[in-house]
Amino acid sequence: MNFKMLTMGAMALAMMTGSALAGSSTGTSALDDPAKMSPFFTDAGMKTMKSQADFKTSWMAMKPEEQKAVLKDCGDTTLNKSHSDFCTMAKMMGG
Repeated sequence: MNFKMLTMGAMALAMMTGSALAGSSTGTSALDDPAKMSPFFTDAGMKTMKSQADFKTSWMAMKPEEQKAVLKDCGDTTLNKSHSDFCTMAKMMGG
């Protein structure tokens, strides 16, 4: 009986760990998602940001949960370094 419980527990742990790793395996944040970020930039390489007015228009077009995800990622210091200009504008728009 104990062996059966240990086996079931190990399988449950493996399934939970596997699904957690699968969700984070993409390694992309909202700041690295071209579909979310392209409306804020004027070029395909996403190097030149739009004006503040155009940025605000694009920001308001985002869903609230997407805005929260972007702001959360902007709070991450490692992601914020590579997107500092964008995060500055996003924080002005959304908090």
